[in-house]
Amino acid sequence: MANPSVKRALIKRRIVRIRKRLTGTSDVPRLRVTRTLKHIYAQLVDDTTGHTVAAASSRVLTEYGGNVEAAKLVGKSIGEKAKELSIMRVRFDRGGRLYHGRIKALADAARKTGLQF
Repeated sequence: MANPSVKRALIKRRIVRIRKRLTGTSDVPRLRVTRTLKHIYAQLVDDTTGHTVAAASSRVLTEYGGNVEAAKLVGKSIGEKAKELSIMRVRFDRGGRLYHGRIKALADAARKTGLQF
């Protein structure tokens, strides 16, 4: 098993590498996904002002937990909140994680609501 501190350091390096290329604006915010062992979180961030425009998480939804089904509900929720704010395009920030499993499920559910990455 890998050393947790080494694994976390590698994730931080990937986060920095991704964030060099991605910045969110008021027209096209950054869709930031954070995955923990128990939950999954999504935020629409405007980096020019430094504010979170909208947020959704598995902690407040009916499907409580960090599984794929909860990720789909979070993706649907953040997509609906973006639609209410007239946001149709976002830049996807996977937070240094691989694009599969819960991250992919959240992204696919957000796309089904009409968000474009």
